[in-house]
Amino acid sequence: MSFVNSLIDLWHTTGIYGFLQAGGWRNLVMIGVGLLLIWLAIKKGFEPLLLIPIGFGAVLTNIPFAEIASHTVQILASDGTVVTEKFGGFIGQFYDVGIASGLFPLLIFMGVGAMTDFGPLLANPKTLLLGAAAQFGIFIALFGSVLLERISGFSFVEGPGNTTLAKSILHVAGSIGIIGGADGPTAIFTATRLAPKYLGPIAVAAYSYMALVPIIQPPIMKMLTTDAERKIKMEQLRYVTKAEKILFPIIVLFLCILLLPSATPLIGMLMFGNVLKESLVTDRLSDTAQNALMNAVTIMLGLSVGSKMSGDMFLKFTTILILLLGLMAFMVGTMTGVLLAKLMNKLSPKHPINPLIGAAGVSAVPMAARVVNKVGLKSNPNNYLLMHAMGPNVAGVIGSAVAAGILLALVPILGIS
Repeated sequence: MSFVNSLIDLWHTTGIYGFLQAGGWRNLVMIGVGLLLIWLAIKKGFEPLLLIPIGFGAVLTNIPFAEIASHTVQILASDGTVVTEKFGGFIGQFYDVGIASGLFPLLIFMGVGAMTDFGPLLANPKTLLLGAAAQFGIFIALFGSVLLERISGFSFVEGPGNTTLAKSILHVAGSIGIIGGADGPTAIFTATRLAPKYLGPIAVAAYSYMALVPIIQPPIMKMLTTDAERKIKMEQLRYVTKAEKILFPIIVLFLCILLLPSATPLIGMLMFGNVLKESLVTDRLSDTAQNALMNAVTIMLGLSVGSKMSGDMFLKFTTILILLLGLMAFMVGTMTGVLLAKLMNKLSPKHPINPLIGAAGVSAVPMAARVVNKVGLKSNPNNYLLMHAMGPNVAGVIGSAVAAGILLALVPILGIS
């Protein structure tokens, strides 16, 4: 009899048994989603550096009983000291140390800065406006989230209709809105401070839309532009001196310190990484920031984001709604970038810009710029827009960080703690 009981106990530890339990189908669905992301990365080439870790993290976290994504449990002892009662799974520890603390986004921004050439932006400063315009979707989604709760009665936050609830609604709305910047590190950094409860779906949405830029953006770009506009060839960019490239990150950092300190962590790390690159006397540090460190953090961050795609947490109406609002924000950001470029051509017809580069204002670097170049080449095989698109693209990185700083600054201004 004991042998039979042992077999039963063993059966209860198998993955098959776990999948057969109530809700087990959700884990199977999310494993399928994880495998789909891996397939898109390998077969279609959609941001493989992001989608393979995220997809694999989703597969690992949905394995029954493995607790790979479980979090470290700490308790407060009688003498006031914090005692670790149970360490979490290895991906859960990645999440606790790097995502929940906001550390990984800052390290990613340093690596992005070390890989970024602000030359195209400095050569054509008006493209900074396109990067700013593409952040419009962030605030549309913010107000849309608040409006949705007011009109429909649906609430992201469970609780009585009191002041605390109203504050929480703004927190969540701001975190959802930042998805529109298509900047995963910025979305994570903002959500950890405003709505940590929804950090998982917000991070997944932001990184998913970054990876799906080649699918989402081209139809919008073609819808808003004519064939003649897509064929516009832009003037060759002027030469940018080394002094300009070194002074730019320092000036931007000081402006941020003076005007928007809440954005300083993101802007500061971005500009620090760029100074490492442009100074030419810190090659070893620059190489580490943009290669070894960046790659290691990307692996841990991707697995951590994927760990939030567990069936019980992800397959909820609230999560689906966050994904849809984030998609709306991203699409609006793409549209406003293109439309502003068209407006700029109306105001300055002597020096036209190809409206397609406005779509690169979302900060999915460099994927958005590559998509702009690809769409432009389809209309005119001799029209190379990549370097022109990099201007608004890197401006979008700065713009999304500034937008995050504005959202974080609005909290104390509105009396929200």
